[in-house]
Amino acid sequence: MKLRNPRIWLAFLSTLAVLAVTMNDIDRTSPGPLSAVHGRDPKLAGGSGCSDCHGGWTETMAEACLDCHADVSADLDGGEGLHGSIGEDKASLCALCHSEHHGADFEIVNRQSFFLAGFEDPEAFDHWVVGFAMDGKHLELACTECHDNAEADVLQTGQKRFMGLEQDCASCHEDAHEGRMVLACVSCHGQESFDVLESVDHAEVLPLIGPHADVACGTCHAEGEPHALEILGGAGAKARRRECASCHETPHAKGFLRGIGKLLQQNPSGTCGSCHEGDHTSFRDERLELSREEHVRSGFALAAPHADVGCEACHPTELDFEGRYPGREADSCSSCHEDVHGGQFADGPFGAGGCLACHERRRFEPHAFDVDLHARLALPLTGAHTKTACADCHTERLTHVAGAPRAFVDTAPECSACHEDAHLGAFDGRSPQAPAATSDVRADVEPTCERCHDTTDFAGEEDERFDHAAWTPFPVLGAHAQEGCASCHPRSTEADRFGRTFGRIAEHFGPFEGCVTCHEDVHRGGFDDPAFPVEVDGREGCARCHVQSSFRTFYKGFEHETWTGFALEDAHAAAACTDCHAPTERPDAFGRRWGHAPGSDCSACHDNVHGEQFELFGRTDCARCHASAKSFTQLIFDHTWDSRFPLEGAHAELDCAACHTAPTAGDPLSVRYKPLGTDCVDCHGANASQLRRRQGGRK
Repeated sequence: MKLRNPRIWLAFLSTLAVLAVTMNDIDRTSPGPLSAVHGRDPKLAGGSGCSDCHGGWTETMAEACLDCHADVSADLDGGEGLHGSIGEDKASLCALCHSEHHGADFEIVNRQSFFLAGFEDPEAFDHWVVGFAMDGKHLELACTECHDNAEADVLQTGQKRFMGLEQDCASCHEDAHEGRMVLACVSCHGQESFDVLESVDHAEVLPLIGPHADVACGTCHAEGEPHALEILGGAGAKARRRECASCHETPHAKGFLRGIGKLLQQNPSGTCGSCHEGDHTSFRDERLELSREEHVRSGFALAAPHADVGCEACHPTELDFEGRYPGREADSCSSCHEDVHGGQFADGPFGAGGCLACHERRRFEPHAFDVDLHARLALPLTGAHTKTACADCHTERLTHVAGAPRAFVDTAPECSACHEDAHLGAFDGRSPQAPAATSDVRADVEPTCERCHDTTDFAGEEDERFDHAAWTPFPVLGAHAQEGCASCHPRSTEADRFGRTFGRIAEHFGPFEGCVTCHEDVHRGGFDDPAFPVEVDGREGCARCHVQSSFRTFYKGFEHETWTGFALEDAHAAAACTDCHAPTERPDAFGRRWGHAPGSDCSACHDNVHGEQFELFGRTDCARCHASAKSFTQLIFDHTWDSRFPLEGAHAELDCAACHTAPTAGDPLSVRYKPLGTDCVDCHGANASQLRRRQGGRK
């Protein structure tokens, strides 16, 4: 397009003319007089002042308003205050709320202004919009008590009607802390009264609910303590978090707290809240719950049979804490359950209160005290005892009161405690005397029933286990060993009160008195004379001569002189026993086949050829003349001393038969020794006539 066109130039000039006329008219004419506050400003009152409020070529009217009202501009930029909260649409229309050109009496800030800003009643203005949550006593105040110019008709230069106030309490109220507190007043005080302390941020540390809601601040924040209000609110102070244990003494065991802390991965002292809620009115609040996992940390898992037991069954609510929660251990059954054993097992081989040593965890019956456990006591259960019911042995009660606990501890392990002595005390106080080498008698224990009997059967194999020599004065040897026990202990057809059929010696043979108890004395007491030795090499009675293999066998030969007074010497020593003890054709009632000796005198066996020649006091003592039993011809007779006729001269050389000749026929003596004459004529004879002649011839 070419600017030389006259039409274009005409349009441009016409527009300039219109604008000039318009501007000139504006300068001369206004919609109405300004308000008093704007009208007193000469700059705004003149005709050229319109652009200062309505803007010009380069800015809008709203921007022109903010050129003067910098505080409003700051609120809009920061989104603060009333203007910063009404939104950009309204904020750009200043005249919408603050109308002008209505004269000096018109209030630019009026009820309509508040209404358009969203508040129907200026008296009920919500100060929260400007960042001040007004409450309590503040709601009772008139606006002018805080905003001095709230009702002023015209504000003086620099004055503010509502803006310009600080929200710090100290801007209106005297600071009782004299600047020591760096925290805002609202951190501790509400708007109702300074005397009522509260903390809006306390919930971050501890919600003030439940019992904490009624506790005065000074109770927990006492003056002079590390958590005093003056310290926590002071310069440089840091909030110190406290655990429940900081104020409350915990009754819980340390082990329980450590367990809960490990479960929750927290410091043990800070785990109280896992069970005790802040709104609980008591640490024993009925709403208190402990999970099974938490209960395990107490050392007592709620497993069977405790899994279905109500809390009150173990923790009665009427008891105090110590009584309700005594700190039981899982294995301390007696803490809840009555000890039916009366404390017998409080101390013992299975530990204090060790119920689980004998009973299963899930039930008390049947018990689990088996043979292996019993083996650790004084009496191991073997043989028939393994099948015996406990009550059969443990019959006693701890006391005589009905229903008293059955006695288990200190029960005597001896057989006699349960079994009556079938031996009637025969072995009481008796110790075994050198048991035989082949015996299986236990020599390392006291003489009790088990030395001979086992626990399988008292009557079983007693002949093989009983060492007769060890326990009685009678060793079973020789012929006795070949006999069965019943030979001396005949069995009865009926058992006695002990269940015994084994016979007793005393019942069948009388009191034991050695061999004669069972065997009749074939010697008819002949060797019981006090003149004979009572003991030979420690052997008494029949054993002084006989052995048990046979009565015909002697211990060390028969000492004939000792027991008969007749020494077997010389010819007697070579003689057979039967020479003097003639054998019989048949054994007698005692089984003897040897007869009794005729006597101890020589004449009992030998003919007395001397008749009664040498009898002295009715007895002929052959030994007076015959010194040796080898031969009767060996004499010890001394004619000089033992007779009235000494052998002298020719007589000394004579044989006995020279003087002692055979008797005449009819005389019973074979040789006469006495009486003989001692005169010569008694042997030599004499002829009287010849003697006389010889005598006379001499004459």
